[in-house]
Amino acid sequence: MQLNLYHVKGLDSSLTSTLPFSFSDVITKDEERVRSLHSRLANKEGVSTSGTIASSDKLRGPNLVKTPLKSGLSIGSGNYYVKIGLGTPTKYFSMIVDTGSSLSWLQCQPCVIYCHVQVDPIFTPSSSKTYKILPCSSSQCSSLKASTLNAPSCSNSTGACVYKATYGDNSFSIGFLSQDVLSLNPSDAPSSFVYGCGQDSQGLFGRAAGILGLANDKLSMFAQLSNKYGNAFSYCLPTSFSAINSSLSGYLSIGGSSLTSSPYKFTPLLKNPKVPSLYFVDLTTITVAGKPLGVAASSYKVPTIIDSGTVITRLPEAVYNALKKSFVEIMSKKYKKARGFSILDACFKGSVKGMSTVPEIEMVFRGGAGLALEAHNTLVEIQKGLTCLAIAASSNPIAIIGNYQQQTFNVAYDVANSKIGFAPGGCQ
Repeated sequence: MQLNLYHVKGLDSSLTSTLPFSFSDVITKDEERVRSLHSRLANKEGVSTSGTIASSDKLRGPNLVKTPLKSGLSIGSGNYYVKIGLGTPTKYFSMIVDTGSSLSWLQCQPCVIYCHVQVDPIFTPSSSKTYKILPCSSSQCSSLKASTLNAPSCSNSTGACVYKATYGDNSFSIGFLSQDVLSLNPSDAPSSFVYGCGQDSQGLFGRAAGILGLANDKLSMFAQLSNKYGNAFSYCLPTSFSAINSSLSGYLSIGGSSLTSSPYKFTPLLKNPKVPSLYFVDLTTITVAGKPLGVAASSYKVPTIIDSGTVITRLPEAVYNALKKSFVEIMSKKYKKARGFSILDACFKGSVKGMSTVPEIEMVFRGGAGLALEAHNTLVEIQKGLTCLAIAASSNPIAIIGNYQQQTFNVAYDVANSKIGFAPGGCQ
């Protein structure tokens, strides 16, 4: 089952946010994302603010495939979205694709507490003939603690299960755990789908309807569809900030058949017992212009997450410093160095389009699979005349392979066989 996948920047102009969305906004959100991932690795459970507790109390009361994958900048996100169909009759919604999230959720009427502005009409459960709220006695409600790191609560009057999804930047969504039918393709039979129907969603979700979870957890969309399509998925993320046309779509493909579409090179997919739902890999070597960085092998030995929801790759400090030194040494022979921008401190004067000589950076994983990064994966034009290396040092003892470095590659998650594969030339 294949869907088109888009970066938010590629949304139709009629859907584009009227508010400016700069790369500094992307970096701010990205740093919060990294802090959140590190917090989860440190076994710090989601902590509710006083506002989320009040919201939860109110909700307990009686008033309560292959698809296009696109860029998300114009709905206020540096990530990617797909259009999914929900309910009977089917209504379609722009959902951020996130390999780091388990529970999927979208905003629902009547928005008892608060719903942020989104590009699609907000889902109205009462208009769907197949919608139902799940009770606290359901097995899915019992699974929420593992999926969201927050214990569920119950509606006092109805016994409805109330979920609470909190994120490291204090963003959150609270609402009713629900079930309806999911349509990924008009030609395919709808699937039963458990998700959160948000009645209070506040934070850095841009103008998306919600989050589509692809983590390795029983409540994620991927896991729920695995019996139907197979225990695997793949995607290709189209370009976003680079000079290449970002209106073109990539794809998100659910199912085992997606693994045969490209000549993948695989690396073991690792599990971290602290966060078993995330996808970990073993980064062994980085080369610049074909030469390995002069760092000890032990410098790479930190938990390394591959994540669709982080934009900029973070590397251990020793590895990043060696990478920066080698890269700048080559680039500065032809391009004038410029002052750094936020967490990006290897910058040059000029545009990505005008930089014809860019040394290849290759990230090599255990088993020989790798990402050979071209200019559109390596450089980002922050503003006119300022271009920076789109990789940063990690302030925590983790590494994250972000979506900027994954762009245009086919990336396959063969969860059934615990491996992940990369193949170049998947999309533009």
